[in-house]
Amino acid sequence: MNSQQPPLVPPPAVPPANADAAPTAALTTTSIAATLSPGRQVWRRFRHHRLGYVSLLVFIAMCVASFTAELWCNDRPLLVRYHGAWYAPVLHDYPETTFGGDFPTPADYLDPFVRDRIERDGNLAIYPLIHYGPNTLNYFAKRPNPAPPSDENWLGTDDRGRDVVARLVYGFRVSVLFALALTAIGTVLGVAAGALQGYFGGRFDLFTQRVIEIWGALPELYLLIIFASIFSPSLLLLIVLLSAFGWIGMSDYVRAEFLRNRNQDYVRAARALGLSHAQIVWRHLLPNCLTPVVTFLPFRMSGAILALTSLDFLGLGVPAWVPSLGELLAQGKANLDAWWISAACFAVLVVTLLLLTFMGDALRQALDTRATRAAQGIA
Repeated sequence: MNSQQPPLVPPPAVPPANADAAPTAALTTTSIAATLSPGRQVWRRFRHHRLGYVSLLVFIAMCVASFTAELWCNDRPLLVRYHGAWYAPVLHDYPETTFGGDFPTPADYLDPFVRDRIERDGNLAIYPLIHYGPNTLNYFAKRPNPAPPSDENWLGTDDRGRDVVARLVYGFRVSVLFALALTAIGTVLGVAAGALQGYFGGRFDLFTQRVIEIWGALPELYLLIIFASIFSPSLLLLIVLLSAFGWIGMSDYVRAEFLRNRNQDYVRAARALGLSHAQIVWRHLLPNCLTPVVTFLPFRMSGAILALTSLDFLGLGVPAWVPSLGELLAQGKANLDAWWISAACFAVLVVTLLLLTFMGDALRQALDTRATRAAQGIA
């Protein structure tokens, strides 16, 4: 009797444990990125650029510290409790007679007599971290000016006895505010001029381009010297003069983008639907042409900071009482033995410009989706 054996059936193939892990992770990343808005995707790619993201955080921290300098870098106490009453010298001026002095003039809180009055007999005075403002003159200093770094003045004093740390903090604030104002005005004017040229093109573009070339050929530095000799130096004068020429470079980039996109299919479809010129430019062309504008914003800010520093160094910038990085560099040049003045100012300038450069490079890579998609695996 022949027994028939069942045919041998190979066992089912067991897929490796991680066979679908990589495709699944890729699909998950793609699906997550697809659900994000374009702005969120740009921010996500920007955060993947570690150096640029850290530079942004450091720059924001520096700006916050500078804009709140009155709370930690001031020659007045934040709060004073004198004979049971509370005073806020950081917000109000109090005469010396308020604290038992003899003169009705504003109290000098660096005066040892005033300090002794507001600190003894159970009184209380809360001082900021740095006891000097940008224009504070310590008439009770023990060393001649410019004084080297010490426990009292961390980075020394300048040739007039003002604290270098306070001048740097407040000078950085002035530089950042000036750069923001100049960048905003130049961007608005440049985008408007470039959009009109690129959208309408033809004879309008040719005529406007010739006018811009003539305007850009004017000697900007000579105009600054002439107006500085006529009017008193001020930040407003610098912003007006530099904004009159600072938009030309931005308009060229926007014009090129509009010339490239104005004949695209989505623009033709918008025209066929009967949209007005303003609607086509604002809703369709402008959002697709802002990449070079956003990319160049950090570099425009660094250029504005350098421009203000150079003009202040030459004596064509802000008034002498306004804290400025360029004025500190000029003092360092005039006092070569006081190395701490120029070294500290140079360090602040280098750090600021490096941070803006790293931020601009990260922003450029974040807006360039083709360059970052393969490197980061982001759709």
